[in-house]
Amino acid sequence: MHLAYPAVLSALLFCTGLYGVLARRNAILVLMSVELMLNAVNLNLVAFDVWLSRTAEETLHSGQALTLFTIAIAAAEIGIGLAIVLAVHRNRGTSDIDRLRDTAEGHEPDHADDSDAPAAEKAEATA
Repeated sequence: MHLAYPAVLSALLFCTGLYGVLARRNAILVLMSVELMLNAVNLNLVAFDVWLSRTAEETLHSGQALTLFTIAIAAAEIGIGLAIVLAVHRNRGTSDIDRLRDTAEGHEPDHADDSDAPAAEKAEATA
């Protein structure tokens, strides 16, 4: 099998994961997209390891060993990431990334009219 086949598949998987990270608003879907990107990297590592071991006649297989470390780190990352998302969802009631970013920066959604805002500020200043 040529090196181009797994390399093209890896590029397609990575681009799909990148689109998922950039376009999704749900934190769980973003974590799944990051996992897809890591799997694309793992596929590349194994494909290049097989290709290089044929040309150099090495038996070290460092690409496959690095893939095992990447899988272990990805498993830990998804476990911790899901725990954080679950805790945030319990506290805030949503896992929408845009809403979480707005509440973290102190930008609450405006539900009152703009004409009521100065009156409320005057009432707080006089009290």
